[in-house]
Amino acid sequence: MKILKNLLLLCIFNLAAQSPYPQDYFRSPLDIQLVLSGTFAELRSNHFHSGLDIKTNGKEGLEVYSIAEGYVSRIKISRYGYGKALYITHPNGYTSVYAHLQKFSPTIEQYIKRQQYQKEQFEIELFPKSSTLEIDADEMVAYSGNSGGSSGPHLHFEIRDKHERPINPMLFGFDIKDTTAPELYQLYAYPISDRSHVEGNQEKKKIRLRKQANGNYIAEPLKAFGTIGFGIVANDRQDYAANKNGVYKIEAFFNGKKSIGVDFKRFSFTETKHINRYIDYAHYRSNKQRIQKLFVEKNNPLSLFSFQEQNGILSIKDSTNSSYSVKIKDFKNNTTTVQIPIVGVFKELTKEQYIPNEFTFVNASESTILNEDLIQVEIPAYALYDDLYLDFKVKNDTLKIHDPSIPLKKSITIKFDASQFEAKDLAHLYIGQVSPYGKLYHNTTTRKGSTLTIRTKYFGTYTLGRDDQGPVVKPLNFKEGSWLSNSRFLKIRVEDAISGVKNFRGTINGHWILMEYDAKTNTLTHDFNDGIVVDTKNNLKLIVTDNVGNSSKFEATFYRK
Repeated sequence: MKILKNLLLLCIFNLAAQSPYPQDYFRSPLDIQLVLSGTFAELRSNHFHSGLDIKTNGKEGLEVYSIAEGYVSRIKISRYGYGKALYITHPNGYTSVYAHLQKFSPTIEQYIKRQQYQKEQFEIELFPKSSTLEIDADEMVAYSGNSGGSSGPHLHFEIRDKHERPINPMLFGFDIKDTTAPELYQLYAYPISDRSHVEGNQEKKKIRLRKQANGNYIAEPLKAFGTIGFGIVANDRQDYAANKNGVYKIEAFFNGKKSIGVDFKRFSFTETKHINRYIDYAHYRSNKQRIQKLFVEKNNPLSLFSFQEQNGILSIKDSTNSSYSVKIKDFKNNTTTVQIPIVGVFKELTKEQYIPNEFTFVNASESTILNEDLIQVEIPAYALYDDLYLDFKVKNDTLKIHDPSIPLKKSITIKFDASQFEAKDLAHLYIGQVSPYGKLYHNTTTRKGSTLTIRTKYFGTYTLGRDDQGPVVKPLNFKEGSWLSNSRFLKIRVEDAISGVKNFRGTINGHWILMEYDAKTNTLTHDFNDGIVVDTKNNLKLIVTDNVGNSSKFEATFYRK
């Protein structure tokens, strides 16, 4: 009996050790089957995805429930990003996040609008006291939507720990049906040192794969020498959805010994920008495809690596036969493997690096200031991952600073001396980035005297742009003298083709009105249910300002009973 009791305790201990996260504490945020359009830690532009994107059947307005009791600890409404987002802190120390919402529950909506009218601003961030908005278990707290930077109706859902680190919600027992193993699309081999090669080449090599009947892959023997690494292009698909989502775990083995492990279960927001060190960033910039490197380069601080032997870098000796394999897993442990036989073949090679004389050496650990004519670039210490011979050229009002394929850890500062322009012209200038196709994109520009300044995390081509025109304002559901008694909303389109809309202010009969801005449709919407409009005759005034400072004023009279 004692032995049985000890075995039972051991089993319980092992289960607890395997699942440090509560399994039955949280309910689903939606009362529908959970189908995903995005998984946790999925590879996105400049960041890892911090939650689950749950499909809402292409609709807005589904009831969103708090996954457990707690209190509203944060509310943020913004034009971009998460749009309308709600944060609920729970007694067990975790915080759940619900984003891209259409609107909040009546109680929360009333609290937010009171603050918006008091501060006279649409975009707002609030941190209510724990006793202000207490939430019961199973309480409906919002409606799903498509606000902010969402590309379609869905619920972005997160769970964060007490340190604000997002954790894979599936670790808490949320069941997402997945019977399909991850798909491997491409495999690459990378020579790493100056004397290394793959198939006699010192550039990365795409490896031809053969898919087996069991769904796994095998490569033909690869000839290589020296220190090399591998990278993969892979994703996963859950049942009931065609979306190509991120994988959960990657493990690589060299001659049967584990070489590296990548575990997408948790990360911090301070490290998410280093995704550009994890992927082959140059390949992504030119091909829009993310190769996940299964070796760790210097200055890569990501905590996603659960294991690394020699940083995942392999040492291939002459006249040897080795085996390298990769296991790619989803959360349900469906697994796809690839086997790569490696034959060590020495070849005398020396990688020659051609560096034009006009390039400037930049030490990554030191700050650097570059000046030419009327343009200055400040590169702070540790903005680069590696030392770099940098291409810096200035011609007239155009700056070319290296190549966009090089990622930056920190923002650099670019300054243009525009003292040659008259004050009336200077007020309309901005610094813009030139795309490979020649289109100029506005960068947020500050002015101090005649100096224009931007901060950017991208190398590339920059020049001065000009914006003389204010935003275009167009009423959508009314015109001068309209009766709007049967309309709940007042809708106006505001657009600025060059620098974009920065802010807006609307009043009716001298009273500030809340107007919600949807950046995807360039629409301002006022809800008459706010109770601001109480008169029959109403004078609307709207001022819209772009990012350069040009303003447009719109006035109209409408009637309402």
